Amino acid sequence: MSFKVPRGTQDILPGESAKWQRVEEIIRDLCRVYRYDEIRTPMFESTELFTRSVGETTDVVQKEMYTFEDRGGRSLTLRPEGTAAVVRSYVEHKMFGSPDQPVKLSYVGPMFRYERQQAGRYRQFVQFGVEAIGSDDPAIDAEVISLAMDVYEQAGLTDIKLVINSLGDKETRDNHRAALVAHFEPAIGEFCSDCQSRLAKNPLRILDCKKDHAHPLMATAPKLTDYLTESAAAYFADVKMYLDTLGIAYEVDPNLVRGLDYYNHTAFEIMSTASGFGAITTLCGGGRYNGLTKEIGGPDAAGIGFAMSIERLLLALEAEGKSLDLHNALDVYIVAMDEAAKVKAVELASTFRTKGIAAEIDYAQRKMKAQMKAADRLQAKFVLILGETELQQQVAAVKEMATGEQQAVAFSDLVTYLQDKLGGQA
Repeated sequence: MSFKVPRGTQDILPGESAKWQRVEEIIRDLCRVYRYDEIRTPMFESTELFTRSVGETTDVVQKEMYTFEDRGGRSLTLRPEGTAAVVRSYVEHKMFGSPDQPVKLSYVGPMFRYERQQAGRYRQFVQFGVEAIGSDDPAIDAEVISLAMDVYEQAGLTDIKLVINSLGDKETRDNHRAALVAHFEPAIGEFCSDCQSRLAKNPLRILDCKKDHAHPLMATAPKLTDYLTESAAAYFADVKMYLDTLGIAYEVDPNLVRGLDYYNHTAFEIMSTASGFGAITTLCGGGRYNGLTKEIGGPDAAGIGFAMSIERLLLALEAEGKSLDLHNALDVYIVAMDEAAKVKAVELASTFRTKGIAAEIDYAQRKMKAQMKAADRLQAKFVLILGETELQQQVAAVKEMATGEQQAVAFSDLVTYLQDKLGGQA
């Protein structure tokens, strides 16, 4: 019997995993300078956490969650997104009591949604996200957006655009809801069964429908921005002002509503504009979720965050023809010509590695020519050749692969020699 990876998942093989490591390195460096501390939450939570926070009318809750009952009869769900768990932890551990607000948190980890596999979209996927909880300052909205844009910029993406909208406050949403019901109700029978259900429960979700997006009523639907209260409009204006201050270009899209119920005020997406990227262009999405902490049993604390797919970031790089600087080059390959030289090669490799010099040796008993070919395939910067003569003279023949130059270096000087050479190449 043969086994294959489950549908909607993938093996990230050596070589490809180096790209993931580089992206995660970029993420962690940026989170350090932006001061977003890492939080790690469980991969499964109480099902009710997601139904209450994400929203019972969303596709995520209705169709995509991996939910199961444990032996104690409790309903648990593999996390379909990261915000709910982070906010739960914020409430449970009383982070709202910290004198330093907002609490700025980041995470990287697998999420799970049962959906049709497409390019860059899997049933198990990896998200990077941040949450800033405890401030309703529009400047923090701009900071969160800036961090997301910086990740893509440092990864090397250029064909991207930022789209923003305001979902307003409760009064805004109530007035807009009434207008949406009046707009769609006469022809709701022409829409899918999901939209018919949403009309009564959450008509805003109709605008996010993938089946009926081409229906004529979608294009003429009341725009939420036309119903913004004075305070909500002022908040959105401040967010745009701060984005302008940071030099971040954006487009305002009144139809951007996001797919989760907890969003209000600022909503945004970052999209790929690369030719041939595909029909689904969204790379990152986020927004403000004031009231979510109260919804799950904590004090009322304002929050904003985003989540981005690592898979789709890598796909966008491929679409743009860009490659990551992987920082994983092999510094030195040690060629051993006999068994005595092999013993010395093992010793030298260990010494180099303790000094931070990446080293490799042959474990397949290959001849010198085959070992040299292996060093070339691995793109080693230097090759050390050890044979009977080198052992007698206590030297290694060191060949710099880029130039072809070769010289004898005493064993006692090898670390200093390589460090000097590699430092000059950095």
